[in-house]
Amino acid sequence: MRAAILHETGQDKLEVVDDVEPVGFGPGKVRIRIRATGLCHSDLSAMNGVLPQPAPFVPGHEGAGEILDVGDGVSGLAQGDRVLMCWLPACGSCPSCKRGQSHLCLAGFMNAGTPNFRRAGGDVFGFAGTGTFTEEVVVGAGCAVPIPDDLPYEIAALIGCGVTTGLGAALNTAKVEAASSVAVIGCGGVGISVIQGAKACGAAEIIAVDPVPARREAALRFGATEAVAPEEFAGAKARITAGEGFDYVFEVVGKSATARTAYEMTRRGGTLCVVGAGAMDDTFQVNMFELFFDEKQILPSLYGGGDVLRSYERAIALWRAGRIDLEGLITHRVRLAEINEALDQMRAGTALRTCIEI
Repeated sequence: MRAAILHETGQDKLEVVDDVEPVGFGPGKVRIRIRATGLCHSDLSAMNGVLPQPAPFVPGHEGAGEILDVGDGVSGLAQGDRVLMCWLPACGSCPSCKRGQSHLCLAGFMNAGTPNFRRAGGDVFGFAGTGTFTEEVVVGAGCAVPIPDDLPYEIAALIGCGVTTGLGAALNTAKVEAASSVAVIGCGGVGISVIQGAKACGAAEIIAVDPVPARREAALRFGATEAVAPEEFAGAKARITAGEGFDYVFEVVGKSATARTAYEMTRRGGTLCVVGAGAMDDTFQVNMFELFFDEKQILPSLYGGGDVLRSYERAIALWRAGRIDLEGLITHRVRLAEINEALDQMRAGTALRTCIEI
């Protein structure tokens, strides 16, 4: 079957090949025909080594399709079911799951070091234990979440990661209060979803911060009340908050420099929510006096910070009610053969989300 492969970490291009075979099907597993997948910035981070991922590998973790086969012992799923891919499935029995923090369950990471595919030259991994830039993939049954018939595959794929991450950061992690002031640094697909989450919570002021004009324009369409370039951020703080700082600031870039800016733009007693996935060697620093004296809350948000299955259901309900716009996130639709063009568009910051039709 066809798949897009990164042969070595650090390469900026993928090779589309047609000799890949999914492996690992058996008890507790399902085989999925991928119909659509999203191109997420995390895929780029894995390609360039910011996020750890053994190579060669098939990128992609935002996927949706239908089940082709079900292994022994799998219940609640059947051949032909429409599903989205959950790249971080919960086991339901570990301490994190029992505490109601299923998004912190490590069970999904246990299979990340096991190859998902095979070629004549050897084993091939799937990013985050999935690998959706391919026609078919074998995953644990917990990774396959049934979706309703009225949900298009391309929207389901986005709910599988970026939409859930952004909405959840605002609704679950930060718990944005009505009439509050919000700033979002980084307005790609996840940042736009944060903006939509803050809007759904009733925030009065939502300031989008991004160096790319196209993204600032998009942020206004999705609910931001104002959009500024990074060099204009300090002026916006002075003008909108009388210099006090914003109630909530979301860092959706994944760099210590922007996290530090976010901290400084947060009011005393306010909340800094770190959403971006950064590198292990990039250290964010605050001194002990300001940490104590300013009493700012620093809240990391992994995968939306809440029960993932409930978050999926909520995103679908908000979409059906017209409270959030998910179709508008898809600024580019491409075929797998055009994947490298889509990668270039994402690096340039011109694409909020690219939907790849498999």
